[in-house]
Amino acid sequence: MIPRTKIDEIVDAARVEEVVGEYVNLKKRGVNLTGLCPFHQEKSPSFSVSPSKGIYKCFGCGKAGNAVNFIMEVEQLNYIDALKHLAERYRIDWPQQEVSPEQLLKDKLRTSERESLQIINNFAERYFADLLINDDEGKTVGLSYFEERGFRSETIEKFKLGYAKESWDHLTNAAHTGGYNLELFKLGGLIKENDQGKVYDAYRNRVIFPIHSVSGKPIAFAGRYLIQDPKSPKYVNSPETPLYHKSNELYGLFFAKQAIAKNSLVYLVEGYTDVISLNQAGIENVVASSGTSLTEGQIKLIKRFTDNICVLYDGDAAGIKASLRGTDMLLEAGLNVKIVLFPDGEDPDSYCRKIGPLAFGAFLDEQRQDFILFKASLLIGDAGNDPIKRAELIKDIVSSISKIPDVFKRSTFLRETAVLLKIDEQLLISEANRLVRGNALKQPKLEESQYLQTSTEQELLIDSVQDLQLQDVQEKDLIRVMLNYGDKPYSDEFVSVAHFIINEISMEELEIEHPIVVQILSIIQHQITEGSIKFHNLIRHEDPIITEFVADIMSKDIEVSPNWHKKYDVFIDPVGYNFKEDVDSSLLRLKIKHVEKLMKQNQLELENFEKIGDMDQVDIHVQVHMHLTQKRHDLTRKIETTITR
Repeated sequence: MIPRTKIDEIVDAARVEEVVGEYVNLKKRGVNLTGLCPFHQEKSPSFSVSPSKGIYKCFGCGKAGNAVNFIMEVEQLNYIDALKHLAERYRIDWPQQEVSPEQLLKDKLRTSERESLQIINNFAERYFADLLINDDEGKTVGLSYFEERGFRSETIEKFKLGYAKESWDHLTNAAHTGGYNLELFKLGGLIKENDQGKVYDAYRNRVIFPIHSVSGKPIAFAGRYLIQDPKSPKYVNSPETPLYHKSNELYGLFFAKQAIAKNSLVYLVEGYTDVISLNQAGIENVVASSGTSLTEGQIKLIKRFTDNICVLYDGDAAGIKASLRGTDMLLEAGLNVKIVLFPDGEDPDSYCRKIGPLAFGAFLDEQRQDFILFKASLLIGDAGNDPIKRAELIKDIVSSISKIPDVFKRSTFLRETAVLLKIDEQLLISEANRLVRGNALKQPKLEESQYLQTSTEQELLIDSVQDLQLQDVQEKDLIRVMLNYGDKPYSDEFVSVAHFIINEISMEELEIEHPIVVQILSIIQHQITEGSIKFHNLIRHEDPIITEFVADIMSKDIEVSPNWHKKYDVFIDPVGYNFKEDVDSSLLRLKIKHVEKLMKQNQLELENFEKIGDMDQVDIHVQVHMHLTQKRHDLTRKIETTITR
């Protein structure tokens, strides 16, 4: 647990305008700063930073928060890692946890080993890159290869591409001359040792593709052989090391992460050159699985940045069918999966070079299709009119659909698949439900709403979601009032606005549904009990969801131009001038929504009792309806009086 004092020290030091300014070109506008949002594509700036409040807000995509939220979002880090990032940025000592001497020694050794491996990888990356540009063999063989593929010098520099000489010990000798520990080079897979104890370079006569971590550090290398030789593998790749776990890495992610977050989409390709070629063409939100099947670790990495993935398939039918099985893992993770299929004999790299960047981007947009429908269309041709094959096809497709955790998406795909396959939709629903229940037995118990529902059940669920969204408006406004006036005195009976609002919620038994509002009210109630209300702490709360929520509400304050009254002959009271009326109005709106919800519930109960003929209950519910209607009328009259007086 990080001490509260340390969090405050970091947040105090991390001025939001400085942190954001490292990623966004900010321009002063009044008391705030504006720029183009780093989280989505836009031509006109809708991203605003308020130094006085310590928050940022994009009025285009809705992102909001403090400096910690921003680093979490832009670097895709968790809360603790974002705090560490800022602590390092502002040279603040990170608190050390109490551990046993044995564990401390193990941690130091592990850290020392990782740091040492990082140093030798940094050296190797610079070494290979220098050979490519400045060595005669590197220029003749390696650089010529990259230039033939159309890679420009800035692209080669960006991806730190390199070359390993044909010599058996060129890197080994350079490492030895530089005073490096050759054992670390062996651990990192850069140097090998034969049975006679002789060490030699693992990469020889190969172009080098460094593999970078999410933070941009070289953690592994892939070397491509340029001569067709059946005795030599096409690629030599780094082994698993304390720095590099292949199943948890995606090639190109460091260069793609901001574009992925901005576009809310990632393209998945197979090879290194696919990533580089598309990146050079201006399509930066692309990563590669490096020729292996997707793993759970890689999928989790993708989900840190987006829920939308588009898989780019080479025009090879056999290869596509083999890889379809792994795509179910993407569906199971809740990702929205699209597919683009290239013409026969083409891959993303070759096709992009063939038709050019503009046509290629248009091709991706036009050819993108849902994975489920793509899979169904692909397999229909194989099944033909064979009833057994068609039955297997149906089971295969429904099996994929059953992996989708979202009930509405499952329902939509089942409906479209039924039309495509010309089969009864109810049969598909029954099979999907059976598979979903089977999956549930292998995992923690699913909520009942996770199963496919009837259309009536779905409509009721949609209604309840809409009700919650309407209620959210009133509840969020209550927090706005708390943040603006919570510590102001309300009356002789209530020492503060916060005290008054908490009392009204309790006395009126108002149900608060938004979970974050519940949390914030609980925090404020605790502060009231402790006798110390500190609303400013909410924007630096250790829960980033709360800080984002609070920042979003704080950003809604409207700044009135000082020339407004001259231009329109209208005078507007400053924010807080009539704060009691604002408080009363906010509470009245919440009470009205509460009464309307009770009315809706009472109406449903009334209709049920009418169906079963229980007239005593019908009479009771009619009386309740009349009472609630009158109460809503009275509250509405009050709110009209409050607003106009």
